[in-house]
Amino acid sequence: MEYLLHYVWKHLLDRTRPMATTDGRAVRVIDPGLRNGDAGPDFFNAKVEIGGTMWAGCVEVHDRSSDWYAHGHDRDRAYDSVVLHVCKVADRPVVRHDGGEVPQLVLEVPPHVRRNYEALRSAEMSPACSAVIDSIAPLVRHSWLSALAVERLRGKTGLVAERLARFGGNWEDVFFVSLARNFGFGVNGDSFERWAAMLPFRAMDKHRDSLRQVESLMFGISGLLREGSGDAYEEDLLREYAYLKHKFSLPEPPDFSWKLLRMRPGNFPHVRIAQLARIYQSSPSLFSRVLDCGSVDELRRLFKCGTSDYWHTHYTFGHESPGRRRMLSDRSADLVVINTVVPFLYAYGSYTGDGASCDKALALLESVGAEDNHMVRNWVRVGIVPDNAADSQALIELTREYCQKRKCFFCRFGYEYLKCERIL
Repeated sequence: MEYLLHYVWKHLLDRTRPMATTDGRAVRVIDPGLRNGDAGPDFFNAKVEIGGTMWAGCVEVHDRSSDWYAHGHDRDRAYDSVVLHVCKVADRPVVRHDGGEVPQLVLEVPPHVRRNYEALRSAEMSPACSAVIDSIAPLVRHSWLSALAVERLRGKTGLVAERLARFGGNWEDVFFVSLARNFGFGVNGDSFERWAAMLPFRAMDKHRDSLRQVESLMFGISGLLREGSGDAYEEDLLREYAYLKHKFSLPEPPDFSWKLLRMRPGNFPHVRIAQLARIYQSSPSLFSRVLDCGSVDELRRLFKCGTSDYWHTHYTFGHESPGRRRMLSDRSADLVVINTVVPFLYAYGSYTGDGASCDKALALLESVGAEDNHMVRNWVRVGIVPDNAADSQALIELTREYCQKRKCFFCRFGYEYLKCERIL
């Protein structure tokens, strides 16, 4: 279980006896080093005192000394920088490529660490570390959640980068595609992204002064317009789309597999597309306007601009419903801020070197209320109550990237659980 030995070394958890090399020299660890996720020694920039002499360099960790040779490290110049070899069983001396012998330290995995690790692996409840949550210092909780919130933003920055590459670096187009995906609110997210990626943005720009023409293009590309429905508005959009399709040589739309089953009418793709058409038509240079917004309230107003009149009495084409304006709720608008605006601002700041945009993204996240979903509720149940959306985003990141992947070794809550010597 070499990974456990890595963990014990990283956190210096073997305190059962004084540290000494296999030839009897005292070892004092000043810094265990930084974990190396790439090729080469396991830890770099370590600082250790061996027999009174200070050494700075790399540390390699194996279950057995003979693994050094099994992995070919004795023939690899990259391992000439190793100043200490850590292992569970020292079954032979370790020699570098340059002929020098590497000091060895035998390290044990403490029984409580092994016991706690097995408990985490086999736990059926979520989160698996719930038994120690109450004992974790508030400062540790806060610092870990803050780090996770930034980690989640950096992950989303990568998604923005992928879309930018596909759209030739056009921030406005990519912002609208990302916005459309989030208007799918999970169930239709993939369909909305594929749909938005097919929109003829430059053609729509030429007809931006007409909401009817923007709608005809958006609904035409969606495949939701039906021939011979008898609905006057739908037939008008069909005629307009046929003209624009010919004018701009638009391709036949694919099947986007829109989902309506067991969905609230306000989330039907027809309504969401009508809202996106209104946003696009009423807000030229939409991302630039987002950059200029200074508060969550301004952003809410930007995204809650409603629809054309037809949708005040319809959720789909041809079926009338009780009259009301089809506007995003405040909560839905907040989700758009959390999942579209904030990651985009952070990505924009990262790519342009504009630290103010990154700071603004984090400030917006902290000014929006926490999300309420099953992942967040799991943490609330064990005593971690998010104060704002930054905290809830952190808890989502923690659940998806650590708990569900059983990456307890890399989690600060997992560390608190693993090092606990009492029976949990």
